[in-house]
Amino acid sequence: MSMDLPIRKIIHVDMDAFYASVEQMDNPDLKGKPIAVGGGGKRGVVSAASYEARKFGVKSAMAGNLAAKLCPELIFVRANFERYSEISKKIRAIFYDYTDLVEPLSLDEAYLDVTENKKGNPSASLIAEEIRERIFEEVGLTASAGISINKFIAKVASDYNKPNGQKTINPEEVIEFLEQLDIRKFYGVGKVTAEKMYQKGIFTGLDLKGKSLEYLNKNFGKSGRYYYYVVRGVHNSEVKPNRIRKSLAAERTFSKNLSSEIFMLEKLEHVAEEVARRLKKSNVAGKTVTLKIKYSDFTLQTRSKTLQYFINDKSIILETAKDLLYQEKLSNSVRLLGISMSNLNTEMKKKPEQKSVSVQLKFKF
Repeated sequence: MSMDLPIRKIIHVDMDAFYASVEQMDNPDLKGKPIAVGGGGKRGVVSAASYEARKFGVKSAMAGNLAAKLCPELIFVRANFERYSEISKKIRAIFYDYTDLVEPLSLDEAYLDVTENKKGNPSASLIAEEIRERIFEEVGLTASAGISINKFIAKVASDYNKPNGQKTINPEEVIEFLEQLDIRKFYGVGKVTAEKMYQKGIFTGLDLKGKSLEYLNKNFGKSGRYYYYVVRGVHNSEVKPNRIRKSLAAERTFSKNLSSEIFMLEKLEHVAEEVARRLKKSNVAGKTVTLKIKYSDFTLQTRSKTLQYFINDKSIILETAKDLLYQEKLSNSVRLLGISMSNLNTEMKKKPEQKSVSVQLKFKF
C-alpha cells in the first residue's frame, strides 16, 4: 500500500439481528427464544432471525416452511416496519452527535466518517465503542462495529466479532488482513462468484492478489477492477451522507400460484397503490416502471417501460404495469408480482466536506 494513499477513519455500525432484537426487546416473553420475523403462512419468507434461531440454520430470505423444519420451536412474528424505523431514527440521532458524515445503508447499518468529528476524539475505535455503549443504554439493543481506513474494510471487519463486538484494522494491518481473508468474506463476492473463484484456485485474498487486472477483467467483467483494487486496500468511495434514492418498489407473494393475467389485476392494483404511497411519502416521482414477475419455478422476469414524464400517480403506474403484464404471454404460473419505479427526479444535495489524511504507521485508530 502506497504511503501517500489518502485514507479516512471509517466506522461501519451494524445492529445485531435488528428486527428480531426489536421484537425481543418489546416482548420479554420472546427473549432467549428462536424467533423469525416474517415467514409465517405457506408462502412466507423470513425477513430476519434471532441468534437463537440462526443456530439451527434459519436465516433471512429463507422460506418459512423450511425454517420451521430446521427449527421446530421457531416462533414467527409479524414484521412491524414502523417500529423498526422509529428505533432506527433514534440510533441515527446518536450517530449525528459524532459526525454529519453518516451514510445509512438500511434501517440497521450505516457508515460513519470520523476522520474529523464533533467530539475531537482522534480514536475511531473509542468513538465506535462509545456509540455502541450509547445505543445499548439509550435504545436497549446491541450493535457491532468495524473500524478501518475505508468503507470496504470497515464493513468486512464489523462482521468479525458479532454479536455485540467490534474489530479495528489499523493501516499497517490492512494488507496482511486482506491477504489472509477468505474470499467468501469479501464484500461484493456473492455465492456464485465465490464458487467461480474456487474453480479458478482463488480461495483467499492472497490468491486474488496474485491475479492480474487483465485476468480479473476477462473472468469477472466489470467487477474485476473492483476486486483488483480492494484486495490491495484501495477503495476510495467516500461516505455519502445524502445518498440518492435510485428506485422505489413494492411486491406481493401470493398464497396460491396465479395462472391467468385476469386474476393478477386485482393484486397488481394493490402493489401499484403501495408504490404510489411510498413515492408520495418520499416526495419523488419516476419515469421508468418495471414489472417484476416470479414464476412458480422461481425463475424471474422483468419488463420495463420508460415514460416521457415523471409520475407518482397510482392510476398511471397501474395502467403502465398492466401494459407490461400483457406485453407477452406468461411462461408459467406466477407466485409473485412487483412494481418498481426508477429514473427518479431526486436531486443531489450539497454534502458536508470530507477530509482525508495520508497513511502513517502511527496513525491512531
